[in-house]
Amino acid sequence: MKSILRRRPTPALVISVIALFVSLSGVSYGVATGFIDSREIKDNEVRSRDVRNNTVRTLDLRNNEVRGIDIRNSTVQSRDVALNTLTGDDINEARLGKVPSAAEADSAASATSAQNATNATNATNATNATNVGGVKMQRISYAAENGTGFTPILDFGGLQLSAACQGGDILVIGNPGPGLDNSQIVSDSFAASNLDFDTGSNSTVVGVTDTSEAGTIAFEGSNGSIVTIQALALEEPNGVNGTSNDCGFFGIAQAG
Repeated sequence: MKSILRRRPTPALVISVIALFVSLSGVSYGVATGFIDSREIKDNEVRSRDVRNNTVRTLDLRNNEVRGIDIRNSTVQSRDVALNTLTGDDINEARLGKVPSAAEADSAASATSAQNATNATNATNATNATNVGGVKMQRISYAAENGTGFTPILDFGGLQLSAACQGGDILVIGNPGPGLDNSQIVSDSFAASNLDFDTGSNSTVVGVTDTSEAGTIAFEGSNGSIVTIQALALEEPNGVNGTSNDCGFFGIAQAG
């Protein structure tokens, strides 16, 4: 017996005994103190049911480790996003709908386009006529090279005018509209008048030779319509609207 007690333990036995006590003391210490760290937990063994609800916090998560696959679809809301942090790079612009104000703007633009189209149609139908206080107004602008035949320049308020540049002279002839026989027309400075103005008469209204004149033309239709024209007749000024050896007739007609 004494010989057995006198035998010293081998180094391997000593190390094994120490390791056993260390391992046992760790478990017993954790159990005794209520503190268990990762050494006491087997890898991949902690589950959702082992974690108390609403106890995992920001400091428990490693930075930049929560990813899209960790978040349930359609659960992130505006309150989860910091104010003024989303940029164009974060948004698929092709998936954006039209905001209400843009839809209203489109409606207004459509209405404006429709109104513009209507205005354009009205302007075309009136041949550039403008209505001011119940009186319609229309611009006359005619320029031509010498030798140009008669061209219609006005069909307004029952009065029809055509102009030509012949022999270097500006000539303007007129006719009342259909059904307006027995009308009257007078041009003061242009020294022409017809007090029995009938359709197809082709009465000379302006005949300016070797000079330029400004004057007034007055028309009274048999239906009671009235047209007055303030005009300038030009003969051979060379350079009327880019022409040469030319004639011009420019004025404003108003009807009521």
